Amino acid sequence: MTPQQRLAALLDLVSERGTVTVADVERALGVSGATVRRDLTTLAEQGLVTRTHGGATARGSGYELPLQYKAARQASAKVAIADAVACLVRPGDAVGLNGGTTTTEVARRLGRDDALRPADGAPGVTVVTNALNIAYELSVREHVKIVVTGGVPRRQSYELVGPMVTASLQDVALDLAVLGVDGLSGRFGATTVHEGEAQASRDLAAVARRVVVAADATKIGRGTFARILPLSAVDVLVTDRPVDDETAHALEAAEVETVVAPAP
Repeated sequence: MTPQQRLAALLDLVSERGTVTVADVERALGVSGATVRRDLTTLAEQGLVTRTHGGATARGSGYELPLQYKAARQASAKVAIADAVACLVRPGDAVGLNGGTTTTEVARRLGRDDALRPADGAPGVTVVTNALNIAYELSVREHVKIVVTGGVPRRQSYELVGPMVTASLQDVALDLAVLGVDGLSGRFGATTVHEGEAQASRDLAAVARRVVVAADATKIGRGTFARILPLSAVDVLVTDRPVDDETAHALEAAEVETVVAPAP
């Protein structure tokens, strides 16, 4: 287990139980007491838990993990999803990507895709994004043209949000908008935890010919705070496992194509 994976697992444990002791974490994660104390101090310094004598407590319910901790979750599933999404992209396409760990994997996959490298040196794919980390990673890829929206960055996700996102997309047309989400369900559609990020994702979808939601199985059947789109506005769902019957019926009724990514 990497340090990032261990910290993410520790955050999950605190969130699930509300309060943990050092001994609880030792048993659950199989690490030493010294490591647990050091990790709890690290998380407390970042404002993610409250340190107590002999342990820690959660700082309220439904907190949002910073992007670096989310990256450790469902890592292999996100790689498989990214591979499947890349199959939907053709040379010359303009692709919108919102922020998140799954769309970051999509960006990396597009950046490595030799099929998108034209012989004449022209851009093989144009990526329009409101995610600063995605723009940074793809800036070294010669076959990728990067367009970054305006907006104000959120530290948790590195996403630009606010009315400048909307304004900067008014004269843009995308072939695909690939959206990472925090939840997808028949009742609530595609959702996320932050209303500003929801609006930015809607803005990308509004100028796209097709909307693709990329979501691992842990997101399916969930509804989170801010709605991005109803299912009827989604064209394709790419996930890593077959969905439950209730969600499958909702997707079928909304005419959403479901692609289950092969296991890596």
